[in-house]
Amino acid sequence: MPPEPRLIAFDTSAAHCAAALLLGDRVVTRVDPMAKGQAEHLMPMLQEMLQHEGLTWQDLDAIGVGIGPGNFTGIRIAVSSARGLALGLAKQAIGVDGFEMRARGEARPYTATIPAPRDRSYVQTYQPDGSQTAPQLQEQPADTQKSAAVLIAAAARIAASRIGHKLPRPAPLYLRAPDAAPPKDHAPVIVP
Repeated sequence: MPPEPRLIAFDTSAAHCAAALLLGDRVVTRVDPMAKGQAEHLMPMLQEMLQHEGLTWQDLDAIGVGIGPGNFTGIRIAVSSARGLALGLAKQAIGVDGFEMRARGEARPYTATIPAPRDRSYVQTYQPDGSQTAPQLQEQPADTQKSAAVLIAAAARIAASRIGHKLPRPAPLYLRAPDAAPPKDHAPVIVP
């Protein structure tokens, strides 16, 4: 990890665009609540944050991204944006899941809960020995919440701690099937 890492992290897995710009020990966060429109809003928001700090994309050491669980489309927006930026900028993209964001800095054992549709929650427990349970869908609402600004700042710090490590490309973390599914009919045949 660079001594004073510069990293931008973002998450669109819930009804917001959340971003954090990590500048050494300082973190600048921005959370724009929105139920839809994250795809059009995310890149201009990130550009504004960089410009406000007098930075360009090339000044960054890496890109951090929230990989879920959460909104199916929102997760895909963030992950595909991070992977595209990483490819175009020749920077490392680092995925951070929502459980890690919630568990950062918490005493163990700690159970991280994330709201899921239909008054359910996604749950993962972190043990004192460093192990954790497999994430699962629980049939009761999430009982703990941290603000989106706190969570995205945690994502930025976690991602920064992984700069330079050999990691797989960020991929969505889904714990349930999407509400919509592709049709089972055969694709239409185009006749010349």
